[in-house]
Amino acid sequence: MAKRKGNRVILAFICFILGFMLSFSYQYTKTKTAKRNITDRQWQKEYEYRKQLIQIQKENRRLKNELVQKQNKVAEMEKTLADERTAYTDLAKQAKMLRMYVGESKVKGQGIEITLSDASYIPSEQSATDYMVHEQHVFKVIHELLISGAEAIAINGQRISHRSYIVCNGPVIEVDGTQHAAPFVISAIGNPTVLASALNIPGGVKDLLVQDNIIVKIASKDEIVLDPVFHANHK
Repeated sequence: MAKRKGNRVILAFICFILGFMLSFSYQYTKTKTAKRNITDRQWQKEYEYRKQLIQIQKENRRLKNELVQKQNKVAEMEKTLADERTAYTDLAKQAKMLRMYVGESKVKGQGIEITLSDASYIPSEQSATDYMVHEQHVFKVIHELLISGAEAIAINGQRISHRSYIVCNGPVIEVDGTQHAAPFVISAIGNPTVLASALNIPGGVKDLLVQDNIIVKIASKDEIVLDPVFHANHK
């Protein structure tokens, strides 16, 4: 009886150990399976996130390339606009210069004034016309001024243009039909030093006028204002 009882105890102990081992194995397997499932889900999520990140990076590269292209296009447009603005500015300057040269705009600047006067003494035996200022004298001065760089010219305040004409009419001269009597003040806008030097050159215009008994005075001016041809005033 004692032997049987001992065997039962041993058998019960063995069953307990086997039950514990089965229970532990089941829990361990269950935990491992759960962990593996969690790991699989995390890996799937990471994979999806990685795919999304790669897609976003590709889109960013595409947008960056598109942005660079648009920036280059904008730069080209800005350059074109700048070139057009420069061209328009140059055209405006040229138009202004042309209006000034043809006498259609008011101009102001430094320059010189040349006063041509009849001789103060006329010998009785000589003809008075030989001691008077004539249109050819005025022409010589104006021609020399123009080739020396004068930008605008007026006679006794009357602006002249490329279409102006000057004729002698007795003791007076006519400029575009308007009569002027001596002394004749020729105003010219330009570099005073250059203009005056051109007239004063030895054997030049001034010497020729003096030989014709004309009194010539040349004065530099810091500012000369000349009205347009259609606003010209005369003295």
